[in-house]
This record gives sequence, C-alpha cells and structure tokens, in this order.
Amino acid sequence: MSDLFAPDGGWRVRILDLSGGAQDNIVEEVAGFETLMQANAFARRYVRDSVERCRVPGATAKEVLEAWFAFGEDAEVIDAAEAGWRSATELGDFVDNPAGSEDRDWRALDPRRIDVDDEEE
Repeated sequence: MSDLFAPDGGWRVRILDLSGGAQDNIVEEVAGFETLMQANAFARRYVRDSVERCRVPGATAKEVLEAWFAFGEDAEVIDAAEAGWRSATELGDFVDNPAGSEDRDWRALDPRRIDVDDEEE
C-alpha cells in the first residue's frame, strides 16, 4: 500500500494499552493522517514517549522494558501491512537509549491538534 492509496479519511493509528485496562487493549484510534510517513512517525514518537514515561532514574534497560510492557502504550498503523511502523523493530533501542524531547513529540504530528490549530488561525 502507498500514500497514493490512503484509506478513506486518511491513515489511522491505533493506541493500545499494554496494562490491559481497556477493552481489547484499544485506547483510541487517531485518524486523519494524510500520508503513511506521518502516521508512522506519529506511532513511533508515541511509543517513544510511552517508553520514556516508564523510565525511572537508575532503571536498567530490562526494568524499563518490563515497566513498558506492564504500564505502557503501543501504537500501530491500521491497514498499512508491512509498510506500517512496528514497535518491535525499535523497542530495544528505545529502552537502551533515552530519548530527547523531539523524538517524543507526537503531539506535533497529531492531526487532531493540526485541525484545531487551523481553526484558530
């Protein structure tokens, strides 16, 4: 699938609660990404931020990973098949290397925020 064939309404990212607190672990779906690249970047940053929220001072990478699987949130791009970003491909790097603020800023890519900002102008 390519960006030229985005689903109706744009690409969607599903947020999953790993703690099991939500039905089917689905917290929400964020819709309206114009390109697959934007949806993938949002999902990646969202998970990166979730990993960092699970990191406590002095924690080992293993402890961060365990905390993320117990309390964190995962994200997946819906209907993107193999072209969609997967947390499993980068999770080891995320727990080994703390992120900077830009790597965690999923809000800058959130189409819900972009729509609000457009309305304010």
